[in-house]
Amino acid sequence: MSIHRRTFLKQTGTICLASSAASTLWPLYAKNDTNERYSHEARYYEKLPNRKVKCKLCPRECIIDDQETGYCGVRENHGGTYYTLVHSRPCTAHVDPIEKKPLFHFLPGSLAFSIATVGCNVECKFCQNWQISQIRPEQVQNYDMPPTQVAALAKRNNSLSIAYTYSEPVIFTEYMYDCAVAGREAGIRSVMISNGYIQKQPMTDLCNVLHAVKIDLKAFSEKFYTDLVAGELKPVLDTLVLLKSLGMWVEIVYLVIPTHNDSSTELRALSKWIVNELGPDVPIHFSKFYPQYRLKNLPPTPQSTLDNARKIALDAGIHFCYIGNIPGHEAENTYCPSCHKLLIRRTGYIINENNLKNGKCSACQTPIPGMWI
Repeated sequence: MSIHRRTFLKQTGTICLASSAASTLWPLYAKNDTNERYSHEARYYEKLPNRKVKCKLCPRECIIDDQETGYCGVRENHGGTYYTLVHSRPCTAHVDPIEKKPLFHFLPGSLAFSIATVGCNVECKFCQNWQISQIRPEQVQNYDMPPTQVAALAKRNNSLSIAYTYSEPVIFTEYMYDCAVAGREAGIRSVMISNGYIQKQPMTDLCNVLHAVKIDLKAFSEKFYTDLVAGELKPVLDTLVLLKSLGMWVEIVYLVIPTHNDSSTELRALSKWIVNELGPDVPIHFSKFYPQYRLKNLPPTPQSTLDNARKIALDAGIHFCYIGNIPGHEAENTYCPSCHKLLIRRTGYIINENNLKNGKCSACQTPIPGMWI
């Protein structure tokens, strides 16, 4: 859907971003429906005096008065009890290739049933999904889609996984966890596509039911996070280290934005940190930036900048470095880090060739890290 921002803000009461497949199967909640509004208590918060609460989900730790919501706008204090307002209420549902997330070392060529609710715990000035990440639950109509139905839809659509994506799944943690449990019972895996801005305990709990996590690492400087994200870098780095220590499959996306996070100095520091703290087998995807939302004064990322980022990462010892948003680029492919044989050939989201055999290079038998079909 293409719509001017001002027009969108005028029409948010009637817009619903969702796939036709989902809309024909599941009913919509009415706006401001209060019957179910307080049916799901939040899992990560602390009760304070005078009916206040402190949210313990993300590093913001919002302190919220009675009848108010936190920064993300989807968790509300009601009489001293904290509720999630979006459990079982996704605003969108689609069936995507897993490569779209992007996850390149997780069930390549498979489909992911992808859902999101409104809301986010940061505000990236370059957000590509601001139409749902920067609004509130009462501004749209949402699907009535409990976790068991999410799992059933995933199975019906031949999806091997459920992806929590598009907005920020941290803010619908309870729903994501319950969907992942229902998915596991149905033989469906779960992947989290996140900014990584989350506290240790909720992330640890999620790792008990997730199978892979893709983290959008926005930059490798606190200034960037302050100026362009309204967040912090260190908690994201802590999340990446935690995920690796818990044995979770992790991939990183780094959107390369001209003049903001594309310096060779920053990219060298980033690559060195990944090798030292996460290891050389964690894939990184350097993606091309396109001007959008509140950052339209910059040109798209030149291919030469992306090629330079990849070279820096490879020179630092990272084994799997990809370039995204340039279909047909050779860096969309997976190569063996030992003999350099082409293992998986991609064009955009399409797998053209797969030379892996039992998770190993078919030429030299080197094990390739990931989760393979």
